[in-house]
Amino acid sequence: MPVMLAARPDPTLRPTLRVIDVVAIIVGTVVGAGIFRTPSLVAANATSEAVALGAWVAGGAISLIGALCYAELAAAYPSPGGDYHYLARAFGIRLAFLFAWARITVIQTGSIALLAFVIGDYATKLAPLGTGSPTLYAAFTVVAITGVHVIGVRQGRLIQNLLTGAEVVGLALVITAGLALDTSAPLAAPPAAAFSGQGFGLMMVFVLLTYGGWNEAAYASAEIRGPRGSIVRALVWGIVAITALYLLVNVAYLRGLGLTGMAESKTVAADLMARAAGVGSAWVISVLIVIAAATSVNAAVFTGARTAYALGRDFRPLAFLGHWHRRAGTPVNALVAQGALALALVLLGGFMREGFETMVEFTAPVFWLFFLLTGVSLLVLRRREPEVARPFTVPLYPITPLLFCATCAYLLYASLAYSGSGSIVGVAVVAAGALVLGLMGRAAITRPDIAHPDIKGDA
Repeated sequence: MPVMLAARPDPTLRPTLRVIDVVAIIVGTVVGAGIFRTPSLVAANATSEAVALGAWVAGGAISLIGALCYAELAAAYPSPGGDYHYLARAFGIRLAFLFAWARITVIQTGSIALLAFVIGDYATKLAPLGTGSPTLYAAFTVVAITGVHVIGVRQGRLIQNLLTGAEVVGLALVITAGLALDTSAPLAAPPAAAFSGQGFGLMMVFVLLTYGGWNEAAYASAEIRGPRGSIVRALVWGIVAITALYLLVNVAYLRGLGLTGMAESKTVAADLMARAAGVGSAWVISVLIVIAAATSVNAAVFTGARTAYALGRDFRPLAFLGHWHRRAGTPVNALVAQGALALALVLLGGFMREGFETMVEFTAPVFWLFFLLTGVSLLVLRRREPEVARPFTVPLYPITPLLFCATCAYLLYASLAYSGSGSIVGVAVVAAGALVLGLMGRAAITRPDIAHPDIKGDA
């Protein structure tokens, strides 16, 4: 029989976030620089405009299915640890440690560094600072945004809402430019293309990569105001808003450039603006991409530090990460550690500027593996902990979580099948985390209540 222990609430966390704040985090995390690049890759693998748009609708539907699964977990088990907490309860603290290790050392800090370099590249076009300008801008981005969150959660929330608002306004300009174009001159007709499984797989990998990040809302579930079911509204409204934006943007791209023009473009938004308002409008896109990337960095800094905080609460050697600053309302030590790791990656990237594709290969298989395990944890916890109050239950259970798990399994396969050496490095990093865990030993675990998958922890 599993051992039942009393709940261990975290008195340092306060409900300071509104639903609209969490929606801003979701939209800001998901709608990043990807929407200015991946549509051309999707178009290159689509057989028609309808198929291209259908892929974006399918991406929104798949994301909504996943969001409903996360909504049940987040409402039943609100925790700043998010996926880490769910995996610990379902499979034990050791697997959760490997997830947190991968997230802290690669997934989150790598994303912050890469997005910071996107800012650096485009900011350099606007105002070059000389040799090493992109690295300087990227380093400044990491330090500045981390500093804002160290000051306090209210400041981080305000910046997120402002950046998300500016990002949405910028996308609205792109949409307006595409829809207002004079399309009397015919565009080049796309060549006939046959359907292929590989083309479909690549198309969905790119689409779901662009939708990625909505699950970050789970890390704010313990800080949202109102009933525990409020996280459901935030997730659903966030996904609906993102899907609508993505559809409108792609309709604008197709109207302005056509499927062939999109497929041949590497800067699809800039090409659309150039056709709509002349080549001098390129600076508008540069500013827009800087804002979009900064919005995603701000959200990644907020949510990433919550995983490090949860890890610090559970392992004595990492206890310094588990300190919550009451006045600021943030995990200050976790933010500083995360910022230092991201800054180190930025400085490394300053010497090795060829690595974006490798980092995608590096992170994607690990990301989809743990995403799959989180989906499975919903099934496990439903069976193991039926007595836990669930303010929201996923509809059509167990079909919905099984669909989510099947999607994750397919994308895990696709990311491995189409990747190179980067995936091997990702596996090596996870293996290094297992070695660190072994060296720390069982005595390092401060949460015996979740040290074994058959022993229940706090709700």
